[in-house]
Amino acid sequence: MTKFKSTSVFESISHAIHGLKLALYSQRNFVIEVIISVVAIVLALILRFSITDICIVILMITLVLVCELLNSAIEFTLDAVYKNNYSRLVEMAKDMSAGMVLLVAMISVIIGLILYGSYIFKLFFH
Repeated sequence: MTKFKSTSVFESISHAIHGLKLALYSQRNFVIEVIISVVAIVLALILRFSITDICIVILMITLVLVCELLNSAIEFTLDAVYKNNYSRLVEMAKDMSAGMVLLVAMISVIIGLILYGSYIFKLFFH
C-alpha cells in the first residue's frame, strides 16, 4: 500500500467528501454553480417539471459541476508540476479546461431556456 491509497470504501468516500468541501471553500465559481443548481431544482419543482425533465436538469447540473471540478483539478495539478511558473503550454491547457466548463455551461443554459421556457409559456398561455 502506498500512502495515497485508501484502505477502505469508507476512507475513499471520506476523501471524496473532503474534495467536495475543498471545492466549496476554495472555488468561487463552484459555489455560484451550486447555488444556481439549487435554485434551478427548486424552480423545476415549483413549475411541476415531469420526472424526465427533472432528470435532464439534474444531469446538466452534474455535468457542469463535474467539469468545474475537473477544471480545478487540472489547474491545481499544472500549478503543482510547474511550481506556479509561467508556461505557455500550461496557459493553453488551463484555457482549454476553462473552455470545457464554459461550453458545458452554455449548453446547459440553452437546455434550461428550452425546458423552463416551455413550462413558463404553458403557465401563462394555457
